[in-house]
Amino acid sequence: MLIIGIAGGTGSGKTTVARSVIERLGSGKVTFISQDNYYKDHSHLSLSERERINYDHPFAFDNELLIEHLLQLKAGQAAHAPVYNFTVHGRYTDRSVELKPNNIVIIEGLHVLSDEKLRELLDIKVFVDTDPDVRILRRVLRDIEERGRTIQSIHNQYLTTVKPMHEAFIEPSKKYADLIIPEGGHNEVGIQLLAILTEKYLSGDRTWGEA
Repeated sequence: MLIIGIAGGTGSGKTTVARSVIERLGSGKVTFISQDNYYKDHSHLSLSERERINYDHPFAFDNELLIEHLLQLKAGQAAHAPVYNFTVHGRYTDRSVELKPNNIVIIEGLHVLSDEKLRELLDIKVFVDTDPDVRILRRVLRDIEERGRTIQSIHNQYLTTVKPMHEAFIEPSKKYADLIIPEGGHNEVGIQLLAILTEKYLSGDRTWGEA
């Protein structure tokens, strides 16, 4: 099993890169995991208390569960990822995503490269590097259209947690990347290169310089 980790800031295009690589490799060969599904469950807190949590800090994620699921997949066992409800900041109790063992596993998320234990399980580490102005505009559109947020709440969250956490944790994690893809899903060359590296790795070819 080959495990690829794709990290990057909010709105950088991580999911687009992952989906583009899966399309090139064939969906039947790839199991896709979003780190967003592994936000810690805070259902025991009131909604107002949940809204005050810093969801952009690495500690907001249940990486222990994510690592447990990765180890299950490596052992040839299926796992069931939780599903997160961003509107109420909690996990659905009646939903899960079945993860099946496969030749390739792609994990994408803000802090995929920030956690040392998670990093150690990755065979190829990727960082999607996109201009901050583009990223924030994408986040505004996503949070309004998909998560029912107001402009004021997005503005407050960006200044208090998103930007500081990016500078403190996400941007520094770029140094661990094997491959940096500027401009995310718009970088056809970078996506194609990642797909080629993946195919070479699976074939047992480690001559990266000849990709």
